[in-house]
Amino acid sequence: MPEEKTTEQTHRSGFVGIIGRPNAGKSTLFNQLLGQKLSIITHKAQTTRHRIPGFYSDDHCQIVFLDTPGIIQPAYLLQEKMMDQVLRLRSDADLLVHMVDGRRVPDPDDVVWETLAELKLPVILAVNKADLLADRAAAEEVAATCRERFGYADAVIMSALEGDGIRELVDTIRDRLPPGPAFYPKDQASDLSMRFFVSELIREQLFLLYDKEVPYSCTVNVVEYREDEAIDHIDAEIVVSRSSQKGIMIGKKGAKLKELGIRSRKEIEQLTGRQANLKLFVKVREKWREKESFLKSYGYR
Repeated sequence: MPEEKTTEQTHRSGFVGIIGRPNAGKSTLFNQLLGQKLSIITHKAQTTRHRIPGFYSDDHCQIVFLDTPGIIQPAYLLQEKMMDQVLRLRSDADLLVHMVDGRRVPDPDDVVWETLAELKLPVILAVNKADLLADRAAAEEVAATCRERFGYADAVIMSALEGDGIRELVDTIRDRLPPGPAFYPKDQASDLSMRFFVSELIREQLFLLYDKEVPYSCTVNVVEYREDEAIDHIDAEIVVSRSSQKGIMIGKKGAKLKELGIRSRKEIEQLTGRQANLKLFVKVREKWREKESFLKSYGYR
């Protein structure tokens, strides 16, 4: 039989990693693509610590997007684990989207170029935050500079926050994916558990509520998640790396921890559409970010 010709209507599917420097807009793009909040977003760098899958589906394709931590030079074991999540894309992804903040082009010696070369996958350049640039010509100049440093398969100028360029990016990705069936039900958004997303929403509020290095020294461990008919009961530990941080986390007469609980519960209820009874506890685990056993138990594998 003659080989079937690929047409615009052929169903396509594949895995696409979203990578880039911290605060390039990766998680904002990820959430825009999925039409819902799955990755937490703050104004602080290195908010994303895990590789988070999200499923974009329409009549003609299913794209499994993989949001990843911002590319950095790791300084301790937790950051090494974060960068491992990026490097695993070499075997797990079909292609990459490299997000670049149009206001800050990576320097020629930036670790991002070494990472792109190491991954050895086709890469689509996404020049983001075009809405903050003077005009499209400025964004195109950024794209040209990046293309001098790496051989991209294609480039898109966009604003993930405003949603501009999203359709063009999806079309560009779809055209480069192989024909294939959907991997997951088309109405499914991710394959991670609700416990994971709850822990991430609490961690997001940590970054928004606490100053300086404290959020970077914390992780969240959901120790119980129980669904009753009318309400979800959630117990979560806030793990800090030094005993001096416990008092900061709790605050005077428990006010800071109470505020964290109020903010987190609101976000959780918005995600689940159900009432939540959230209890937070603070636990000290000295230097947990540098110990393999703690990192494994908290999901940093």
